[in-house]
Amino acid sequence: MSILLILLAAGPLTGAAPKAVAPVKSLTTKRPDTAALEAKLIALHGEAARSRVEQGVRQVASLWTSADGELSTFALEHFIAEPARLDAAFTRFETNLEQIDGHLLEIGRELRRPTELDLGPLEKVDPLFAAWDPAAHLTEDLFASKLAFVALLNFPLTTLDERLAQGPSWSRRQWAQARLTGRFARRVPAEVQQGITAAQAAADLYIAEYNVWMHHVLSASGERLFPKGKRLISHWNLRDELKAQYADPKGLPRQRAIIKVMERIVTQSIPAAVIDNPRLDWNPFTNAVTVAPAETVEDDAPKRPATPATTPEPDVRYQRLWANNLAQQRADPFSPTAPSAIDRAFALGAEMPEARVRKLLEAVLTSPQVPRVAAEVQRRLGRPLEPTDLWFNGFLPRGAVPEAELDAKVRARYPTAEAFAKDIPRILTGLGFSAARAKYLAERIKVDPSRGAGHAMQAARRGDFPRLRTRVEKEGMNYKGYNIAVHELGHNVEQVFSLYDVDHTLLAGVPNTAFTEAIAFVFQARDLELLGLGKPSADQERLRVLNDFWATWEIAGVALVDLEVWHWMAENPKATPAQLREATVGIARRVWNQHYAPVLGGKDTPLLGIYSHMISYPLYLFNYPLGHLIAFQIEEQVNKTGVVGPEIERMSVQGAVAPDVWMTGATGAPVSAEPLLRATEKALAPAPTPDQRPAQVR
Repeated sequence: MSILLILLAAGPLTGAAPKAVAPVKSLTTKRPDTAALEAKLIALHGEAARSRVEQGVRQVASLWTSADGELSTFALEHFIAEPARLDAAFTRFETNLEQIDGHLLEIGRELRRPTELDLGPLEKVDPLFAAWDPAAHLTEDLFASKLAFVALLNFPLTTLDERLAQGPSWSRRQWAQARLTGRFARRVPAEVQQGITAAQAAADLYIAEYNVWMHHVLSASGERLFPKGKRLISHWNLRDELKAQYADPKGLPRQRAIIKVMERIVTQSIPAAVIDNPRLDWNPFTNAVTVAPAETVEDDAPKRPATPATTPEPDVRYQRLWANNLAQQRADPFSPTAPSAIDRAFALGAEMPEARVRKLLEAVLTSPQVPRVAAEVQRRLGRPLEPTDLWFNGFLPRGAVPEAELDAKVRARYPTAEAFAKDIPRILTGLGFSAARAKYLAERIKVDPSRGAGHAMQAARRGDFPRLRTRVEKEGMNYKGYNIAVHELGHNVEQVFSLYDVDHTLLAGVPNTAFTEAIAFVFQARDLELLGLGKPSADQERLRVLNDFWATWEIAGVALVDLEVWHWMAENPKATPAQLREATVGIARRVWNQHYAPVLGGKDTPLLGIYSHMISYPLYLFNYPLGHLIAFQIEEQVNKTGVVGPEIERMSVQGAVAPDVWMTGATGAPVSAEPLLRATEKALAPAPTPDQRPAQVR
């Protein structure tokens, strides 16, 4: 891919609108007349083949172009009537696509190593390699070679409505066939796919390097609030630091400072000079910037100018978001059944209609239990609620343990990423896996130090292994890194089971991202127990339910903002990044005022726009509240048996069937908000007593 295309896809760095990319000529042509061809095939293979012939020819014709040659010649040669040969062809596709997908994923992963892992300074070529997608031409090549057409000619292509209505009665083979042809439902040119990859890579790198040095973030009165050396990535570490301050009776001023930092990031009023720059002190309340005294500057400070400029960051955040939007728009003409990024996120990605997902979000946001849970939060805090309490975590045991104590415990155990990797078998046996299964999993999960906050990366072929990426500071892993690592371990465990133990590799994975997030949440909820801080009591379990409800309520609004922003971009195709910023801030404020201000105050705060996923993971955020709901259903099932490991294994090997099919197989019921709402009602029943208040009450 050329440097020019990377720049066009990623957008400029100035604040002007990204240049429009040239449209790609549609591959769609007038559909060939297929009646004569169908008649020939039926005459050749018999009346019993009629339905398969008609469907297969129709599927091929919908994507066939004049450049592909003579349709009749192809169809007469490659239609397969004999069941044994059809089975053999299916096996060839499954076996070979596993190898193709797996090796291409490995190439891309290796090319992104410098930008994703903490391996030292980046070279100028590293972002260019990261932006190149070695799989960008794969779909195009499979169509050009006619392999895609062979699959479409011989196996049924299904719609979302068909999968939702008929899927519960399908065999595993039928589901695998649906996944085979599903990958050929669109014919997106490589040039377009490469642009999507480049835009996302640029956004991901921007977020991965967006650090704030907290020792140099001052209070409203100009005092230092945070210890030297604390470097937090936005938004993950900022949010987690805010949560950690609930364990400190004097933590509220620090939380308020973090909130102000977040607001300035969203509104792009943060001075560009202070981003990842410990040589400057910054007061986010006044937006004043001064040179940091030499003795306060960290020894590992990156080379940055010590010029106290207050010029705002030039809408880079929204340039990255707009660039993702432009890249996705170029795929619209090649997705006739899902002609927008929003359609593709739900119909092809989540396999759940957007209206249903919104209904689930609103069931939580408008629940009458919100003010009741908020009242308990206020009782536990001993003060009126405010926007900081969007991330209240005092329901959980770790909320009463000082962050410094947790950091010390984690650093002693995990001075390096390798130390965490070596401890994975112990962690897994602590979750109920047998020693043999724990060893099996640990041998197939590789741990890397992350440049960003951390993530899990699946493998796509047996013989390769999922990666667990977590942030490890120079002095060792801190609690935030450990908490993320346990979360990512949940992803990796699912990724091993749903690749290595699934009966069809075409079904490798889970129904959608929310399901792997749900499994990761189940792991993450047990992080303190795995540190040796004991199992939760009955009352702690009650509080866990309230915590799950509060966390779901929090992220449901964030997801709603993300969806509204993408709808706004679709409705305003000629907008500039500056206009996108104004719209995003407006949407975030509106959703806050509707659902959060009545509970937390802070009218017109843009806080709901802070999540980094909005920038680097297009249309991803709805998976989190959905994941919380799914996680709670999984937790209920786990509680019936008392062990995590075997239940997660049983659920994961179902693979990538439809969401409700998977959930019914896992828990006996489809995806729903009702289990969480019912449990929250039960958890609210006993009135809290004074001796239940944790030590952090202030």
